[in-house]
Amino acid sequence: MTTVPNEPPVSVDPPGVDPDHPLTSIRRSIPRDWDDQVDLFAIVKLDSGGFVRGWNLGAERIKGYSEDQILGSHFSRFYREEDRRRGKPDQLLAAAQRDGHVEDTGWRVRSDGSEFWARVTISAIRTDQGQVVGFVKIVRDLTTEKHEADERQALQRTFAHDLLSPVTALRGYLDLIGEELPPGHRLLRLAGEASDHIVAMAQALMADVNTATERGRRRASLDLIARGAVSLVLPGDAPGRVVFGQMDAVPVWADVLGLRRAIANVLENAAKYSDDLIEIDVFETDEGAVVRVRDRGRGIHPDDLASITQEGNRGRFADAGDGGRGIGLASVQHIVGAHGGTVRITSAPGEGTSVSLMIPRADDEGDPAPVE
Repeated sequence: MTTVPNEPPVSVDPPGVDPDHPLTSIRRSIPRDWDDQVDLFAIVKLDSGGFVRGWNLGAERIKGYSEDQILGSHFSRFYREEDRRRGKPDQLLAAAQRDGHVEDTGWRVRSDGSEFWARVTISAIRTDQGQVVGFVKIVRDLTTEKHEADERQALQRTFAHDLLSPVTALRGYLDLIGEELPPGHRLLRLAGEASDHIVAMAQALMADVNTATERGRRRASLDLIARGAVSLVLPGDAPGRVVFGQMDAVPVWADVLGLRRAIANVLENAAKYSDDLIEIDVFETDEGAVVRVRDRGRGIHPDDLASITQEGNRGRFADAGDGGRGIGLASVQHIVGAHGGTVRITSAPGEGTSVSLMIPRADDEGDPAPVE
């Protein structure tokens, strides 16, 4: 390596920084109004009670309030009315105080009443003795990204849904052809396996869309969701195959299309494994809202009940002519679980199966889901 004699060493420290006390020097070199120069993020300073004590340019741009308009206001005014009723703002502050910080993604409200999709981090500010004296809230507006993601998911959902309808019809035609051909005909078996594979891919695609956190959730009536599932699976055969029992208008906070797909999967199994009537009920218990589908088909072996919702498990009563790949009930379990619910299955061989999907009932004040 070549060196230049008598050349002074090059300093790697930024101007104004004392190499013996770098942190102190950097703090002194940062302008006091540094946060006002940040406009991509909203930086909101709160006191220990959640009242706004500081407001940067990014907060004014994103939320629409000037500093004079917002100082002294409680930060809960940035939340939807239903979130305030549920106490979400206070829950977030409590989590930040307990854990040091908390993150949350969801809808927030601007000064003009419009809503935007925000990614929020709230950090607790403590004294040397550990006492919380306030919070710093950093917010980024992700509305554009949210809309783009929703459009992609809607396209994916529409494709999967539209794919299922003709394939379901194709399977019906194959059943009719099967009545004219010898049992176990090779070409018919291959066509059936191909159609089952397409259905499995469409269901997996639908399940992937339906697992997005809080995507598309709204208040809805469970009986209407169940009736929509019947129309999806048995559009022409419903009057002759389905018996509607107790159909209570129980309110739920749900991804309507996802939950309808879960009920449809259960109905598809009932229609596949039984030739008799299918009974469907919607009612409320102390545990929540329930939709129950009962058939009088071949049933499930007792030893399979504990594992029948695992992906790929079709049960020992299934045969090659049934089609399917053991994805339907696994998808049901996943969707219902994402709603905070449970799947319960009872069955007796040769007598039929009852599948109950239970999810939390929506209270009268909006979404009952806990703060993450």
